[in-house]
Amino acid sequence: RVQVAESGGGLVRAGNSLTLTCTIDRSFAEYAVGWFRQIPGKEREAVSCFNWSYATTYYAEFVKGRFTISIDSARNTAHLQMNDLKPDDTAMYYCAAVGYGYYKDYGCSEGAFRAVGYWGQGTQVTVTS
Repeated sequence: RVQVAESGGGLVRAGNSLTLTCTIDRSFAEYAVGWFRQIPGKEREAVSCFNWSYATTYYAEFVKGRFTISIDSARNTAHLQMNDLKPDDTAMYYCAAVGYGYYKDYGCSEGAFRAVGYWGQGTQVTVTS
């Protein structure tokens, strides 16, 4: 089993920034990593994914230009830099890892990660207006 843990959530005012950190106990050479979020009352959705082997990055439309995913392979950590946060970004944010074979076939799909991925417990982000 792959261990995944997130940190860095918190309470911020709109327009401010937060950086979330995800640590996995495996190499990014073997696993793609993704950030997902769940807004109360809504389905969990993909935010951003990174695939080290293919050097591909995915961003959901609603975060393009505001969020940036990055990897520190030496520390097996992934960061999600979130700038210009909006109240609509308020959600539980989850990090997940999935083997490259699945990522190659299904991409940054919440369904695929949910089915075969490894998930952290989540970190709450609350943005006030």
